[in-house]
Amino acid sequence: MTALTESLSAEILASGPLLFSRFMEAALYDSQQGYYRRERDPFGKQGDFFTASQLQPVFGRLIAAAVGDCRRQLGDPADFRVVEWGAGRGEMQPYLEEFGHIAIDVGRGASPGRFTGVVFANELFDALPVDVVRVSGGGINLMRVGWNGGAFTWEIAEPLQSPWREYVERLAAHFDDRSELLIELPVRLEQTLAGMAEPLERGFVIAIDYGYTAREIVRFPRGTLMSYRRHQAIDDVLVDPGIQDITAHVPFTHLAGCASRLKLRENRFESLASFLLRTGESDQFADALKANDDRAAAQLRLQLKTLLFGMGETFRCVTLEKEGAPKS
Repeated sequence: MTALTESLSAEILASGPLLFSRFMEAALYDSQQGYYRRERDPFGKQGDFFTASQLQPVFGRLIAAAVGDCRRQLGDPADFRVVEWGAGRGEMQPYLEEFGHIAIDVGRGASPGRFTGVVFANELFDALPVDVVRVSGGGINLMRVGWNGGAFTWEIAEPLQSPWREYVERLAAHFDDRSELLIELPVRLEQTLAGMAEPLERGFVIAIDYGYTAREIVRFPRGTLMSYRRHQAIDDVLVDPGIQDITAHVPFTHLAGCASRLKLRENRFESLASFLLRTGESDQFADALKANDDRAAAQLRLQLKTLLFGMGETFRCVTLEKEGAPKS
């Protein structure tokens, strides 16, 4: 039994079953035992999963080109900055340092004071803690995490209250069969987006992630929660908290609503492939594929192919704009 399993089970025995958001937050971000606080690197071939940020230098070069376009749209302000949320192990730093790059990740970095520029996030929102709801027989109930027989278990808990009840009812209406559904509640999304956008006086938020629109939720009658370990998908997200990753798909329709309430205008919502194709079309990807020899050139072409076709249609890119008066 891991130390985190011991502490969470003790918390349940003392205070009752936990909201899943509490369980997920501890599993990922506990200061001592959380998945993203452990010494082992979760990224890449020796880790548990890949993100686009590991496909370097092509991904970094293309994002830098997109950021450069944003800077030009803003009139090349002298105080332009890029603040990266969920910076991981820092793969983007070499490509964004010319823009005054600031990296924020678990336990390190902080947003600057007011600035003009870009907030960038690659696979940040899918790692935010969520709660889980069961829709069955006309009832809508929270699911909590209990401890029985030496293992964490799902338990049907109290009826869901407003305003999240209305959120679930809107999503459930898209299903023909509502006899039993599981739906995640993105309880930390708006707060996180607000924290990202608040210091941004003028500029853009660019977020890359996987998820669904409200209409697309019909693909996920059992929810989207998933764990990953050693590049293998694991359905049971309650096993070994702190040892395996936990993710939930991003509800993009809700994200758009949060952005609107925060006075962020949605410029584009597109596939990652579309975003990268539009970014690289000005020079036909010449800068992104610049190499010193044929072998390196072949590797870069493979990276681009993976980004466009391996990840390109699975991942989406949201570009939000925060408008303000240019500084004199």
